[in-house]
Amino acid sequence: MRTPIRLYMSMSLDGFIAGPDDRPGQELGRGGGRLFNWLDDRNSDGPSGQVYREALATGALISGRRTFELAGRWQGDHHDGVPIYVLTHKIDESDVPPGHARFVTDVEDCARRAREDAGDRPVMVHGAGAAQALLRAGQLDEIEIHLVQVLLGEGRRLFEHLDTAPIELDLVRRLDDRDVTHLRYRVRRPEETA
Repeated sequence: MRTPIRLYMSMSLDGFIAGPDDRPGQELGRGGGRLFNWLDDRNSDGPSGQVYREALATGALISGRRTFELAGRWQGDHHDGVPIYVLTHKIDESDVPPGHARFVTDVEDCARRAREDAGDRPVMVHGAGAAQALLRAGQLDEIEIHLVQVLLGEGRRLFEHLDTAPIELDLVRRLDDRDVTHLRYRVRRPEETA
């Protein structure tokens, strides 16, 4: 069994992962911070604490370039010094990312390298663009959605530009907490849906 690549994403009930006008200084957009209130329980013994600990037990990270930049490049360390692979369309040789981060343009090479570095631990994915690129390449194995009980109404959608045939998912776990439901799906391979 290959090392799983798993998207971790907080999302509103209407499909938004950030409020409108997400930019430096307002990284989650207007109202988007509400999607992360569940992190107040990250040190609990409850479901949100469990999910948070699992996320920090990942062995590598794949991020989209936009997410990486909006997050202040995580100052080169997302958690525990794990390798950070940043999917980008082009690499400027004079732009050297900090710490454990490196830019990668090829999705399949990125997935291979992240899996190797993660060993027997899952690979965490951040960013809508990275998630969509990995899905299109058949490299995203699982989707963990932290479904927050709010309607943002507008902003950045998680799967707005997927442009593929339907992708079948299997629900493998559901954990309910105060105002969030943590849902983990396994992405079916095309041969499983034929």
